[in-house]
Amino acid sequence: MSKKSRTIDIVRAGMKKRKAAETRFRLYGLAAIALGLIFLSLLFVSIVANGYTAFAQSYVEIEVYIDPDRIDPEGKREDSVLSRADYGGLVKATLREMFPEVRSRRDKRQLYRLVSTGASYEIREMVLEDPELIGQKISVWVPVDDEIDMLLKGHIDRNSPEADRRVKDKQIAWVDKLISEEKIEKRFNTIFFTAGDSRDPELAGIWGAAAGSFFTLIVTLILSFPIGVAAAVYLEEFAPQNRFTDFIEVNINNLAAVPSIVFGLLGLAVFINFFGMPRSAPIVGGLVLTLMTLPTIIIASRAALKSVPPSIREAALGIGASPMQTMVYHVLPLAMPGMLTGTIIGMAQALGESAPLLMIGMVAFIVDIPQGAFDPSTVLPVQIYLWADSPERAFVERTSAAIMVLLAFLITMNALAVMLRKRFERRW
Repeated sequence: MSKKSRTIDIVRAGMKKRKAAETRFRLYGLAAIALGLIFLSLLFVSIVANGYTAFAQSYVEIEVYIDPDRIDPEGKREDSVLSRADYGGLVKATLREMFPEVRSRRDKRQLYRLVSTGASYEIREMVLEDPELIGQKISVWVPVDDEIDMLLKGHIDRNSPEADRRVKDKQIAWVDKLISEEKIEKRFNTIFFTAGDSRDPELAGIWGAAAGSFFTLIVTLILSFPIGVAAAVYLEEFAPQNRFTDFIEVNINNLAAVPSIVFGLLGLAVFINFFGMPRSAPIVGGLVLTLMTLPTIIIASRAALKSVPPSIREAALGIGASPMQTMVYHVLPLAMPGMLTGTIIGMAQALGESAPLLMIGMVAFIVDIPQGAFDPSTVLPVQIYLWADSPERAFVERTSAAIMVLLAFLITMNALAVMLRKRFERRW
């Protein structure tokens, strides 16, 4: 065998090994992607399985007599008197009429727990809106208690020993009687989307947290986008190359990797303790998230400016445009899609943050819906954190449902970033 043929055999053997190694590497990559997709699918399936039932709420129909002696003894129909009346007593009296066989105080307490405490507030609002209801017997659908709701949704096993569940056998019998009389039904849970937080799971909603997230992101966007774009334009187009600009660039890149809770500590020390700004307010949350998202926006904006070909600048300068005119009228419009994409990604990151907002007090229990950036509020990630720490079983499904809503917002924002990039991206 000649030397040339031996060399060819060696090369062929080496080619087989390289091809086998490339095949193995490709399979490893595919296996890693498949494994990641499996774990992601399991996560989504777990969240949906625990949370989809929160979008339905069980209601019970009760016929309440609006007793004038209880509500308005003097008959003046004054709002101050009507708002302070004992509507809870009306609900309890109605339940006693529906189940006259219940006599003992212990059984009555269990009977009253069939209906949510929010029933009295709902009747109160009806009477305040229409005082003519006083003296009449009205039929109204009110939410059931969270434990009864869990029973009806199958989260509580009625066949388990009575000592192992919070819903007692008598309560189950009363519920079965109401079901047979068609006085219980499930409806779409509008409370979850229209109410603020509550100690009672059946009355808790995400609207207060969603409004807080909205005001926080508006403040963040108003501050971070112009500052980030201006900083990127200066550093990329006008700043001289010296140690000072190098120092700024290094710190911007380092700030992008700083843990988010550090920005929360900074906001607590500067905005709240030093400047005396209000705690738990979206204005402070927006300032903190602005500091956190600025590095991301600056880096993305600089990358967008670099993607604009130098020929655009040279052509504009060649026809007599000033550097500022070149930037404003030619380079910036072409780089804007990339800047908007980076900004939306930064806003999506800010929407999912909770650690920095915990440090500035947005973990407080807020019932009222915020009306502005200076009102006390919380945000969706913090609301999820608060519900996850609650012991009631009904808060488990609401936690998962709130996660589903938050993921929907994040997916929408990322999809918007992809659409903008595809719509306005130019190939050079």
